[in-house]
Amino acid sequence: MTVGISIERITKAADLDAVAAVEAASFTNPWTREMLERELRDSGVARVYALRGAGGSIAAFCTCWFVLDELHINTIAVDPPLRRSGLARRLMIELMRLAASEGMRRILLEVRRSNEPAQRLYQRLGFAVAGIRRSYYTHPVEDALVLTRQLLPETPDPG
Repeated sequence: MTVGISIERITKAADLDAVAAVEAASFTNPWTREMLERELRDSGVARVYALRGAGGSIAAFCTCWFVLDELHINTIAVDPPLRRSGLARRLMIELMRLAASEGMRRILLEVRRSNEPAQRLYQRLGFAVAGIRRSYYTHPVEDALVLTRQLLPETPDPG
């Protein structure tokens, strides 16, 4: 991992302000801070992971569920000025390693049909289209591509 970059599980509500700010800057229908806090408080399966930059600020994050043997990625975002610098890839690779080490065998996520940069990232990470959720997204209404990837106990870096 690059010096100065760390990935950690968010456990303090105080960190959710920064996560919510990246979320709001990234999506047209973002989760609110309250939604994020409720997700963490009321669920035994929900987790939030953050990638911190050299200065300690949250540069990227992922909210996900660890359910049985499946990791479901709910949202992943990189602070807009830091996009296209490999942070989402780095965060996803670490999540795949962590999930595999905890017995997860598959990852599932949805991505907007129009989000070609994210689709390219997921394709490079070994994800494949498993289905379509019609009109899944709002603001604007759009289909979601359902992507999956199998995990092995020692998931290699896909390159």
